[in-house]
Amino acid sequence: MAVDREWVLATIAELAGFSEGGPGITRLAFSDEDRRAGEYIQELMRQAGLTVRRDTFGNIIGRLDGALPGAPAVATGSHLDTVPEGGRFDGVLGVVGGLAAIRRLAKQGPLTHPLELIVFMAEESSRFGFATMGSKAMTGLVNPAWAKAKDHAGISFADALGRQGLNLADARSSFRPRDELKAFIELHIEQGPVLERTGKTIGIVEAIAAPTRLKIIVEGMAGHSGTTPMDDRQDALVSAAMIILAVQEIAMEQHHRGTVGTVGVIRNHPNVMNVIPGRVEMGVDIRGVDHDSIIETIQDIKDAVSTIADGQETPVAIEVVTADKPVPMNNEIIETIESVCGQLDMPYRLMNSGAGHDAMNMAAITSTGMIFIPCRGGVSHNPAEDSAPDDIMKGIDVLTATIRQLAK
Repeated sequence: MAVDREWVLATIAELAGFSEGGPGITRLAFSDEDRRAGEYIQELMRQAGLTVRRDTFGNIIGRLDGALPGAPAVATGSHLDTVPEGGRFDGVLGVVGGLAAIRRLAKQGPLTHPLELIVFMAEESSRFGFATMGSKAMTGLVNPAWAKAKDHAGISFADALGRQGLNLADARSSFRPRDELKAFIELHIEQGPVLERTGKTIGIVEAIAAPTRLKIIVEGMAGHSGTTPMDDRQDALVSAAMIILAVQEIAMEQHHRGTVGTVGVIRNHPNVMNVIPGRVEMGVDIRGVDHDSIIETIQDIKDAVSTIADGQETPVAIEVVTADKPVPMNNEIIETIESVCGQLDMPYRLMNSGAGHDAMNMAAITSTGMIFIPCRGGVSHNPAEDSAPDDIMKGIDVLTATIRQLAK
């Protein structure tokens, strides 16, 4: 087991080296760093005896055959891409931990069902504005809007795929029918403080919050900051500031139902000191596990924006970029993980996930569950992201036993 622990920690450290540099880890989807990290994992898969392939979207699939020909696979996995200046465990834990679990099980002899490790492409929305793209492609949820997506450098999503020998037109053929998979389990850091605060080793996810993302564009009138009277301005940034505060207030009113709201992107034009802002673009992220609460939040935001726009005489346009529904995890999978935690004497709690994950899409085609481990201080998407080695290995222990139970 000590060798296993050493391999896991060394592999996580090695993957941290595939980064653009600077603070934290920057490994954006379909970048050279992302490609090299994927190639490294594929080699580790082969060393573990897995057959490896990439689907038409670029998702990496490693497979260990079972004893029963044609039986559906029990799969695990996560992603390797990161947010800019992110941490070394988000996504990576599920990939490395999943491979560690399969390595252990391979040494014990074949199970009835085959095992798969899946590395999903483009889980983070950081580069192209769309999240969990690889798992959406695998589950038949390809978004036609992807064809128009570009990164901050102006590189289109289609071109980024082409640079890795992939074609956006082929994305739909990566879909997998229900009869190919028996179950999917994702191991992940919690990305929040609950497990650490409550002293629990394992979180068993009951539902995954779904993001609804809005683009809000405020149109004002640019003018000279020194010569335009205060009572004769149409300042787009002032209206935007009022909208930001409204989003905060509305989300706080829904907080008791588990809903949160964030204005995470703001682009001010022309963004110079001596010009009244003439146009502001904002990105708003609304999340929760109560669909009715999310709908109410969005409607309240629209109403508030309309009032602000009229009062400030700054027209506002709202576009719904994505609108996913909260996803419950499979009850039988939840019960299996609970049973495993009992057998291993692991303190656990049932909880929801405020962050989106590939598991939420996989639930459309197979029985799905998630296992959380604590992260220090609840910090994630940050260079300070960290998890204790003991917690990592305990999470892998639970994942291994859960996969064995499902695949035996």
